[in-house]
Amino acid sequence: MRPIDLLQALTVVLIWGFNFVAIKTAVTEIPPLALTVVRFLFVGILITPLFRPERAQLKLLLLLSLTMGVGHFGLLFLGLRGADAATAALLIQLGVPFSSMLAALFFADRLGWVRAAGMGMAFIGAGLLAGEPGGGTPIAIVALLIAALCWAGSNILIKRMPQLHPLTIIGWLSLLAVPPLALLSLLFETDQLTAIRGAEWKAWAALAYIVLASSIVAYYLWYRLLARLQVNQVVPFTLLAPVIGVAAGVLIL
Repeated sequence: MRPIDLLQALTVVLIWGFNFVAIKTAVTEIPPLALTVVRFLFVGILITPLFRPERAQLKLLLLLSLTMGVGHFGLLFLGLRGADAATAALLIQLGVPFSSMLAALFFADRLGWVRAAGMGMAFIGAGLLAGEPGGGTPIAIVALLIAALCWAGSNILIKRMPQLHPLTIIGWLSLLAVPPLALLSLLFETDQLTAIRGAEWKAWAALAYIVLASSIVAYYLWYRLLARLQVNQVVPFTLLAPVIGVAAGVLIL
């Protein structure tokens, strides 16, 4: 791994660490699915006019919008409503061992006994955390675990699309995820427009961070790394995100 790759990976996890605090701040005022819709709508509006995929690439982008947009982000935001930021930051990192297992399955990436042992410890730790009282509701814990699995699956899909510009992936998966997320919001949430109109400046500042820093900058760097390097070289860096997320949650929330 080159020094520039290391710098990009560290930048990504720093942004994502603080993103847990931003999401937790925003969902206290805006319903989580509605917030996800607004997030992706803004990202899609900003990017899709500048980057257009070929028609043949839309199928993969549509699948990615379901795994990453609906599965990962939708469930992450729902989970954060019923769990504290520290618990969410730790549970969502199970996406790392999930990614390693899928990479070994689809790309024959070697796990090795060190990675395998680390994965086992991660799952044991997640089980202990899920049993702790006060960390989150059972539904929130399950939502966060499925969100982690969806993130891992999305990494595998992105690895299969190296020819696409990262911003094309970000913009179009965001835009394509808006309709199903909006439908879910209509089915399971109420008073979304009232909440959005009545949100205070802290929620809008958090949303701006989520859109610009986490969704565009961090994922642009992340997809570039996935295109150049093996999945197992990249995903372990995200284990730093919960450390940053926990510290940021204690200091800010």
